[in-house]
Amino acid sequence: MTRGADARRDDSPEESRRALLARIFDEDAELYDRARPGYPPGLYDDLAELAGAGPGSRVLEVGCGTGQATVELAARGCRITAVEAGPRMAAIARRNLAGGAEAEVVTARFESWPLPPEPYDAVVSATAFHWIDPAVRMTRAADALRPGGALAVVRSQHVRGGTEEFFVEVQRCYERFDPRTPPGLRPPAAADVDGSDHVEEVARSGRFGPTVLRRHEQDLTYTTSAYLDLLRTYSGHRALPEPARNGLLGCVEALIEGRYGGRVTKRCLIELAVSRRR
Repeated sequence: MTRGADARRDDSPEESRRALLARIFDEDAELYDRARPGYPPGLYDDLAELAGAGPGSRVLEVGCGTGQATVELAARGCRITAVEAGPRMAAIARRNLAGGAEAEVVTARFESWPLPPEPYDAVVSATAFHWIDPAVRMTRAADALRPGGALAVVRSQHVRGGTEEFFVEVQRCYERFDPRTPPGLRPPAAADVDGSDHVEEVARSGRFGPTVLRRHEQDLTYTTSAYLDLLRTYSGHRALPEPARNGLLGCVEALIEGRYGGRVTKRCLIELAVSRRR
């Protein structure tokens, strides 16, 4: 897998690095809003079916970013409180929700945000739960839910498929400019991604029942400029020193333009995990 192709690859066991990378997203929230893809419609159908995220349900969204999932959930009739730590991201989310959606965006860290007295029907986190402090995220999510309420965690991962040869060749760019890149890194097959780490974390918490998993694959085709914009939104890329980042992006650009006709396709696995509070 190319570094940054999946946000989870940017996570680190060192708390300081995890916190640093989490903050980086807010530096260019407009780019993030423009470049990051949305989620397939089937995911929202699954959220309604498995987590009860439908008309009239009270939903707490953790880490809403600029509102990619928030807008869709609001359009389906959810009553949303969205908590986002980045002030620029939160401002864009409010802008994207303007026009009557029953949604409130709160600028705060979920770890320290005071939970309201009335519990929620569902806690939803779309490609953000891994940024929440693992020491408290399960407990905080459970405390926010009514008994029987659902924790719904969406994770996105780059998997094998699309323009496969590009993602093999581009590793030479990463190995040259990003010293954290393991040699020979490749996207996994979708069948090899089993979600067991999240399932085990939920089970260890003792606060939830069994976890139900649903999966969607989607192919996303990018022009050279659109793909470079996408890479600029990944925290691992943004954290590189500027000379290394510019060198990496230039190397990627030359490869797409020179060998792939200015267009590449990336395959993503969208994984939904839903667990009910005991």
